[in-house]
Amino acid sequence: MKKLYFITGSQDLYGEATLAQAAADAKEMAAYLGEKLTDIAEVDAKPVVRNSAEALDICAAASTDSACIGVIMWMHTFSPAKMWISALKALRKPMLHLHTQYNERLPYDSIDMDFMNLNQSAHGDREFGFICTRLGIKREVVAGYYKHADVIEKIRRFAQAAAAVDLGRGMRVAMFGSNMRDVAVTDADRVECEIKYGWNVNYYGIGDLCDMISEVTEAEIDAKMAEYAEKYAMNTDNTAAVREQAKYEVALDKFLARENISAFTDTFQDLHGLEQLPGLAAQNIMAKGYGFGPEGDCKTAALAAVLGKLADGREGATGFLEDYTYDLPEGGEAELASHMLEVSPVFAAEKPAIEVHPLGIGGKSAPARLVFEGVTGEGIAVSLIDLGDRFRLVCAEITLVKQPAAMPKLPVARVMWRLKPDLATGSAAWIYAGGAHHAVVSTALTVDDIRLYAKMTDTELVVIDGKTELNAFEQQLELLDTVAKLRR
Repeated sequence: MKKLYFITGSQDLYGEATLAQAAADAKEMAAYLGEKLTDIAEVDAKPVVRNSAEALDICAAASTDSACIGVIMWMHTFSPAKMWISALKALRKPMLHLHTQYNERLPYDSIDMDFMNLNQSAHGDREFGFICTRLGIKREVVAGYYKHADVIEKIRRFAQAAAAVDLGRGMRVAMFGSNMRDVAVTDADRVECEIKYGWNVNYYGIGDLCDMISEVTEAEIDAKMAEYAEKYAMNTDNTAAVREQAKYEVALDKFLARENISAFTDTFQDLHGLEQLPGLAAQNIMAKGYGFGPEGDCKTAALAAVLGKLADGREGATGFLEDYTYDLPEGGEAELASHMLEVSPVFAAEKPAIEVHPLGIGGKSAPARLVFEGVTGEGIAVSLIDLGDRFRLVCAEITLVKQPAAMPKLPVARVMWRLKPDLATGSAAWIYAGGAHHAVVSTALTVDDIRLYAKMTDTELVVIDGKTELNAFEQQLELLDTVAKLRR
């Protein structure tokens, strides 16, 4: 079980009785928060911190504890900030500074100096906040009574983001083949991906997968076909093509499990030994929570896995999509997002259908794939780009809409959306920012979730929303470039 350390600050000045009460209060508060976060992580109440040695010990322990995904800091009393300097410099886990107090209301009739000295988070948290700011420590600050619903929701969001960051540390990503030839935006510095996020991205020859495909049994294929029949409508008589995809999926499942892989890529330019490009196989695997990126886009594959973890337990869909083409009626402009094959069925508005059609690219047999219309609702599109000296997250607010007419000759999964504040502004801002044509789209997450993840990973973030104005947006980009040059 993953943990969140609940760390309470105080000092020796107030005596043993005050420290004992602080410890009891902290334990009770941690237990309450633990009940609210039980599906994400255990909240582990730590002994009250009284001096710099104890502060350093607990922050060092959090940093090296593989079960710890983050820390919740709270100053019950006044806790002199100089005692936290070495500890905070040693901390390597996401931090939530919870600005709250044990009591919801003041005991107006009985309040005295003893009560004031014990319950002075309004005082102590400002001291702690100053030293975090002085040290340049990125953290999330949540203020309010810890039992209130809005506070609990913010703490949950922190915990989910911390779990997503934790998944990234040491996450393994497989590239079957390399990046699509001559394509720039989908490429990435794989070493820097691991330095920055912990993503261990490695190339695997497609032959490694073909060896496993050749060992798949007819019984395994039959079992996978039964799964398909239960989940999807079979709109093809070409069962041989569907069985080929089933065979690919069985082998992929084994390969990903054997190598402890959380995300993967492939490319239509490296299919030696395969009869089809994985379509249905990749789509069904994505629905299980694996990240995917086509054409060797390892950044998007990894980001899809991480944001899928961030969205875990929420209503909505999260996965890879690609910008494809526009519908441009004046005042009602919309974008059609899809891909050749690989769109996760989590985006399906109705039961997906299995169909087999020629691909027209890659020089292989017609692949089986899932065809469906997409869900509707509010969402975000997120692109991670490598600018050479830094990574940038581009996050755009979108509204997913129902396609206005049938597309009987387009045999792929398709999702339509409108960019905010409008297509002209939103798409221009995306292009100015360098956003890719591959993105992770989510109807479960919001801009606030991406802002929190960007903060925890110290990743540059630009947001495109209903308030975006291009002149100000370009000035923001210029400022970010200037700051980046000064940091080199």
